[in-house]
Amino acid sequence: MIVVSFAVAELKGEITSGAHTLLTEFSRAFSVSFSGSSGTSSLSKVTLIFCSDFHFHVTHVYAHLGYPNAQHILGQRYLQGAGVEKNEDMAMHWFRQAAGQGHPHSSFNLAVGTLRNMTVALEEGEVEKLLSVAAAHGLLEAQQLLENILKSRSLP
Repeated sequence: MIVVSFAVAELKGEITSGAHTLLTEFSRAFSVSFSGSSGTSSLSKVTLIFCSDFHFHVTHVYAHLGYPNAQHILGQRYLQGAGVEKNEDMAMHWFRQAAGQGHPHSSFNLAVGTLRNMTVALEEGEVEKLLSVAAAHGLLEAQQLLENILKSRSLP
């Protein structure tokens, strides 16, 4: 049996046994098997996986399990329309989920999305908190934007 598979490199951290079981069942659902007519046992079954589509679905599973990197990846894919229909509401939803767990890039993206009216307004001071989280993790753009916001608020 030949199995074509890949690792989701962007998803760091341990895979829990529940997540592993779910992923195994999920991969079975998206596998397509072909029986070989040549009679050779090593090539009797070939499992094909369409990687980009599979990657999205695997990432979606991990996002629902609460992995912030997966949530951020989904947010990016929805924001850019990469492999899925562009959907800013879904992008902001996933950025909000990941930012709630302290993901710096999602925190920045959610803050920028709020400033661009791409999502419902956050509570007062929430944009600054999100930018502070991102800046504390070394995102220069977040630090610069935070400084500009604070400067503009101090102007008469």
